[in-house]
Amino acid sequence: MTDSTFRRELREWLADNLVGEFAKLRGLGGPGREHEAYSERLAWNRHLAAAGWTCLGWPAEHGGRDATLAQQVIFHEEYARASAPAKVSHVGEELLGPTLLAFGSREQRERFLPKIASVEELWCQGYSEPGAGSDLAAVVTSARLDDSGGSGGSGDSGAGEWVVTGQKIWTSLAHVADWCFVLARSTAGSRRHEGLSYLLVPMRQDGVTVRPIRQLTGDSEFNEVFFDGARTAAGNVVGEPGDGWKVAMATLGFERGVATLGQQVGFRRELAGIVELARRNGALDDPVLRDQLTRAWVGLRVMRAHALRTLGGRGSGTSVGSDGGAASVAKLLWAGWHKKLGELAMEVRGASSMVAEGGELDEWQRLFLFSRADTIYGGSDEVQRNIIAERVLGLPRQARP
Repeated sequence: MTDSTFRRELREWLADNLVGEFAKLRGLGGPGREHEAYSERLAWNRHLAAAGWTCLGWPAEHGGRDATLAQQVIFHEEYARASAPAKVSHVGEELLGPTLLAFGSREQRERFLPKIASVEELWCQGYSEPGAGSDLAAVVTSARLDDSGGSGGSGDSGAGEWVVTGQKIWTSLAHVADWCFVLARSTAGSRRHEGLSYLLVPMRQDGVTVRPIRQLTGDSEFNEVFFDGARTAAGNVVGEPGDGWKVAMATLGFERGVATLGQQVGFRRELAGIVELARRNGALDDPVLRDQLTRAWVGLRVMRAHALRTLGGRGSGTSVGSDGGAASVAKLLWAGWHKKLGELAMEVRGASSMVAEGGELDEWQRLFLFSRADTIYGGSDEVQRNIIAERVLGLPRQARP
């Protein structure tokens, strides 16, 4: 199928299906807005899956469409252009799925990939901890192999179970997830990157407690998760025990893959909305604000150019390897830009931006408040700069405890 045919088919499908009850979902969901029409967006996501519009870059044998990189870019652009609602299956589809394709066993792929593709099972990411947020290598959540037997949740067969104990924090959508991929320390006494394992842990069991974290926006899409002797089958370790750091880093690479172009289309829509607001309320007549809006437009074009240039060598999005710091540069670019966009929205709104009418935040106030975290979550700016300095530029490593 040619790219133009693919684009036309997708555009027609979205026009034919974003109708009726689904039409009410346009523009809903996404970071900072995951609470919006969650059940309805889940139904939409499963409707997408039934029509074959999930996991596009995966091999057909695992539920994908073997879509080229160009076609994946087209999907994200057209999906955002249509203002289709944010998918609820992002973590499984964009993060864990590619990780299992790269590192998972045959049994793991057969067990988990079909239910990710069909949106039957939802996932969350168990990385950050109270003492190991940006410094992921400092995780202390432990995993002990108990070979005395047991079920450990559905998954790979194997002798015994992993017993997981510890706390994770800032876990997006943990309150609705069926499974969590957890980075845990499986070798007692190990430090930093050594002795870590990447485990697939069922959430709906005794020993797992999820508590919501109230955000500046008033919502609670983030959570803290407590594992108190939670169990999972011995075979639910991705890669070899002790190889967790390598697998976890690959997952982070997938997180900053082709979907970032769809994210940028959403950014473009936000910027267009702010420009229109400035036109309506006269803020566009202010030369300083007009210059800031122009700079925001230029920054968005720079992000797109960087993404297209760096994604070209990634193939289907399931390969693993060094990206020369491109992922870190991309994170620095979009996080800083989006945070400034939130600030710009408040400046365009003027004094009225300080008042929540009826106690409810409007879209620009919500953008401002949530984007304060953009330079922190997903790897803080400081960590990204250290990665570039040490791994790309070869500068001396920062002293660490």
